Amino acid sequence: MKCALVTGGSRGIGNAICEKLSQDSSYHILINYYSNKEEAENTLEKVIANGATGEILKFDVANFDEVKSVLTQWQEANPEAIVEAIINNAGITKDGLFMWMSLEDWSSVINTSLNGFFNVTNFFMQKMLRNKYGRIVNIVSLSGVKGTAGQTNYSAAKGALIGATKALAQEVAKRNITVNAVAPGFIRTNMTSNLDEKELIKMIPVNRFGEAEEVADLVSFLVSKKSSYITGEVININGGIYS
Repeated sequence: MKCALVTGGSRGIGNAICEKLSQDSSYHILINYYSNKEEAENTLEKVIANGATGEILKFDVANFDEVKSVLTQWQEANPEAIVEAIINNAGITKDGLFMWMSLEDWSSVINTSLNGFFNVTNFFMQKMLRNKYGRIVNIVSLSGVKGTAGQTNYSAAKGALIGATKALAQEVAKRNITVNAVAPGFIRTNMTSNLDEKELIKMIPVNRFGEAEEVADLVSFLVSKKSSYITGEVININGGIYS
């Protein structure tokens, strides 16, 4: 059984990625969630409706011990399963001016995006290297590429993840493992629902927010065998706002 693991797979971009991979690939979809079981179950229903298989894995990507425990139990229960694709999508925002930022708001954002990448990817890395095949896609952000005022913590987390993407890509390329980052701009999801869309689209050359499905299409390509000569890249998907 060949699998793709999507962290933060219950909502927004993660949900769209799970759905798209269930259409485009033959992977068994592992849908990770942390707090919203109902939405994770809805995502699984969509995956199954597309004729694919999947299951839900509950863990907090920022918690190393929890990640290790849940994934070890899953691996022991599924000894034949091979995770070929990892999409590190889980992330949180706690926006605010740096001068007022609490340590908790700084640490929780860094821990989810950056340490979450380490905790999940590191668990599978040796297995991928032995298998001599893998696809790792890290969902970063426009904020990680250009920096966004009021998001110093989020920009730092995603900027660091971009650096990690480029370094790891060079380490594992000889084993047919690609590591790429996708940097969405303004995408219409729960995370952006409180933004002033009318005002913001004035800055976006294509004059609209993106859809989660458009990000999922790009991720699906990067997870496929068609993308085998693309690695260490940061691909912007932002309607021309910054490229």
